[in-house]
Amino acid sequence: MIGMQILNGLQVGSIYALVALGYTMVYGIILLLNFAHGDIIMVGAYISWLCLVQLGIGPIPAIIATIIVCTLLGIVIEKLAYAPLRNAPRLSLLITAIGVSYFLENCAQLIFGADAKVLPNFFEVSSSEFMGLPISTVAVITIVVTGISCAVLTLLVKKTKLGAAMRAVSEDMGAARLMGINVNTVISFTFALGCVLAGIGSVLYSMAYAQASPTMGVMLGTKAFVAAVLGGIGSIPGAVIGGLVVGFAEVLVSACGLSVWKDAIVFLLLIIVLVVKPTGILGKPINEKV
Repeated sequence: MIGMQILNGLQVGSIYALVALGYTMVYGIILLLNFAHGDIIMVGAYISWLCLVQLGIGPIPAIIATIIVCTLLGIVIEKLAYAPLRNAPRLSLLITAIGVSYFLENCAQLIFGADAKVLPNFFEVSSSEFMGLPISTVAVITIVVTGISCAVLTLLVKKTKLGAAMRAVSEDMGAARLMGINVNTVISFTFALGCVLAGIGSVLYSMAYAQASPTMGVMLGTKAFVAAVLGGIGSIPGAVIGGLVVGFAEVLVSACGLSVWKDAIVFLLLIIVLVVKPTGILGKPINEKV
């Protein structure tokens, strides 16, 4: 029983970690809390439903289409909604992000209706036993894909020229511009990369819960944001740790028969961490210039 709960915690936490990475990357570059991130995942779930149910194409093309659409949608949102406000106060960007979130939710409800759409399995779901513990194929895929995504992202940020440019823009946008870095390109690439992660997260979430609804991204995005803050927003390892903490908290509370309280526990954890360590588990204090 304990082993099963650990596996469930890893699966749920991996999804939150993947979504939290999208939040933390965008915030790390331009200090924007992209509250539309969860709704991009919702759009991805509907794209998967369209591909699998309406168009009848195979799972691999459906996954590729989902990731591509999420990426393109993120780029369009950044260019139309956020880029014109690049020099505006942060509050304007925050309000715009909330507006984009509501816009996507209402568009989805207008196009697909308010009822949830049931997604078929991407692959044949099977389970095997390891040391007497039943292991779900979906759980294994989720954990492995999240691990690979985090490793690739870390290598990209730490070991490539583009990653160095991203770190430079994150440290000082003005100085990066003076050094010849195309700041707008770096920001657009960061948004695109975050939305690639959102597309992957959308597929994994759809595999685990097999449904799409207009408001599905709200709580998922909020909990992923909580995970990013818990781990230290702006930190890639922090996002992973925060996601796992949130996932295990939910699973443990549900295992105790208090599943109705699992959302409340997540936000209680956030309050406790912010009181004890406001920067998060791996976050660093930011000194503001005056």
